[in-house]
Amino acid sequence: MRPGAVRSFALELARGPGGAYRGGERLCGRVLLEAAAPLRVRALEVAARGGAATHWLEGRSVGVNAVSSDFAAAETYLRRRQLLLRDTGEITTLPPGRHEFPFSFQLPPTLVTSFEGKHGSVRYCIKATLHRPWIPACRTRKVFTVIEPVDINTPALLAPQAGAQEKIARSWYSNSGLVSLSAKIDRKGYTPGEVIPVFAEIDNSSTRPVLPRAAVVQTQTFMARGARKQKRAVVASLSGEPVGPGRRVLWQGRALRIPPVGPSILHCRVLHVDYALKVCVDIPGSSKLLLELPLVIGTIPLHPFGSRSSSVGSHASFLLDWGLGVLPEQPEAPPEYSEVVAVEQSPFPLLQDTDMSVEGPFFTYIQEFRFRPPPLYSEEDPNPPSEAMRPHCRTC
Repeated sequence: MRPGAVRSFALELARGPGGAYRGGERLCGRVLLEAAAPLRVRALEVAARGGAATHWLEGRSVGVNAVSSDFAAAETYLRRRQLLLRDTGEITTLPPGRHEFPFSFQLPPTLVTSFEGKHGSVRYCIKATLHRPWIPACRTRKVFTVIEPVDINTPALLAPQAGAQEKIARSWYSNSGLVSLSAKIDRKGYTPGEVIPVFAEIDNSSTRPVLPRAAVVQTQTFMARGARKQKRAVVASLSGEPVGPGRRVLWQGRALRIPPVGPSILHCRVLHVDYALKVCVDIPGSSKLLLELPLVIGTIPLHPFGSRSSSVGSHASFLLDWGLGVLPEQPEAPPEYSEVVAVEQSPFPLLQDTDMSVEGPFFTYIQEFRFRPPPLYSEEDPNPPSEAMRPHCRTC
């Protein structure tokens, strides 16, 4: 019997290349085996594996020596095994030609989205192993993609997000005026391909012009042995016009489109993927004024009815609150997740840092966070009626 009797050995999934799976579905496929001659087989098995893993090194100096600490963690989500040809102690002889062995796995109900990062990843694969007597095992593997559904049609993700921040601009150790920033978006949850309308107010009471900017920032957080490692990248950005001294500028829904990025990963114990809208005012000669609004990037877009009507209503209400006074037209339904993000074996590549990285001076972290206080309550009428309009008692 020739050792090279196996002409081809491959895996094929029923969903084909680019197909993504979700928790609770069935993973179906077949093992394709082509033998050039009669093939003696002891067993044939397939195994599905999936999980998250993080790893990085941190160096430090101890005297004249350099010591590195190794941080690693892992979490398993999927472990399934199926025997297509059982090892009964007897040898099975397959005739020459092409052979197909179908398989099917029930995926767990909850799986984390596939992800590739600098210090960690979430990967899923299926591997087939052909055991033959007196010959090394023949193996083949195929990676498949999992997308965890993130539905933005929930009250928490449909709620408007708003905040305010202010800073005293300083120049040569002297105060040059106050710069204030307030911003608001109509909801917290979005899907790739949607446009975030950014409403902001920039009030420049300083003596120098300032430059407002906004960006969607992705933060990858890797966790192991109680330590954390973060990687940040700007995925979308826009710049406004300079605001001169003593001027006030309104952004009446500046459009910031979300590119094809991976969804938020919030339920993994070893890594997280978070998003935020960061509005910044660049003040010459002083640190930046920064306001951060949290975002969740989902996979299930806003429903055209029901939840969407409530979102449009809340959107219109905060437009009126901001004094814009014009009701927006009903927006078109956002695109489906699959239409924007082309799912492949590595659907969410590592984002590259840009000049606007949050690790740089543009996104200096501001700990102080205050909302604009409400107006003071008073029972006195600020516009009392005149004497002519004041009602008189008929008995007086």
